[in-house]
Amino acid sequence: MRRPSLPTRALNSTGDLFALALDTVSFSFRRPFALKEVIEQFWFVVSVSWIPALLVAIPFGAVIALQLGTLTVQIGAQSFTGAASVLAVVQQAAPIVTTLVIAGAGGAAICAELGARTIRDEIDAMRVIGISPVQRLVVPRVLACMGAAVLLNGLVSVVGVLGGYFFNVIVQGGTPGAYLSSFTALAQIEDLYVGELKAVIFGFLAGVIACYRGLNTAPGPKGVGDSVNQSVVITFLLLFFVNFVVTTLYLQLFPGKGA
Repeated sequence: MRRPSLPTRALNSTGDLFALALDTVSFSFRRPFALKEVIEQFWFVVSVSWIPALLVAIPFGAVIALQLGTLTVQIGAQSFTGAASVLAVVQQAAPIVTTLVIAGAGGAAICAELGARTIRDEIDAMRVIGISPVQRLVVPRVLACMGAAVLLNGLVSVVGVLGGYFFNVIVQGGTPGAYLSSFTALAQIEDLYVGELKAVIFGFLAGVIACYRGLNTAPGPKGVGDSVNQSVVITFLLLFFVNFVVTTLYLQLFPGKGA
């Protein structure tokens, strides 16, 4: 039998991924609901992700604050450094950092676990006895990634803003009052909403992709390792594309202050 070409395999994999995403949404509203599994997976994802997220958020906030601080000084708009830093951190940096950490830590572990179950034929055994792997295994892990992404996004936003404040005020000699008072000059509550919405979407993508690669692992330990690498890379690539789409729609629907 002739092996399908690379474009055909890519299209088939894309279709299977979308089908798994739709099945995950559908099974999320069906009984029985594995609440205990959701809580366990949520705790696991948070426990392996929150420290790396904080460590990444600090330099992210610092780089944004230092770059924007230098730029605003050059154009004579130092008073807007705080507002610009907050917008950059809350809208863009926090959701992306959160998802990158979740995909690289929690998602990789989820993919490895499901991949190990797949090569041991546990997934096929579940189907034989009438248990849906999507409802029993995928849904709790995807919901856990979404919940962890929402909470870690808030944590990363706070740490990023505090890091930006420290480096702008202490390192660059900015004014604390101007940094804080400029928050309301450009920022609006919708910026926080879109950041959390991105976190939900990105967490869903990270969870679905990790589960998909885990359930479609090639035989052998090498297959598990390849699936983990592929899940992280695919999540990273899809993350930035979806972020571009969501940001474009948000800026069209909710123009910034003064626009």
